[in-house]
Amino acid sequence: MKKPSRTAAEVTRAITDEVGLTKPESANRPLSAEQIFALIQEAAYYKAEARGFSPGYEERDWLEAEAEVKARLGVERPGGSPR
Repeated sequence: MKKPSRTAAEVTRAITDEVGLTKPESANRPLSAEQIFALIQEAAYYKAEARGFSPGYEERDWLEAEAEVKARLGVERPGGSPR
């Protein structure tokens, strides 16, 4: 199996750094739903790549990526409690 170019966590960190979420002035600049979706989508892709794109894990990849991205961003879950 080919080693993935980056892990999903590395991608999430890189993207959040790229959009400026690690800078103090970004605290008042939340991401749009579309930007968060794109972060989750990319992280899920890298999770799939890491296991060689074997089928049957798509939902797990997505849910794990979503949890990681939202935790990194401090986005609240639907119930109102932060993840």
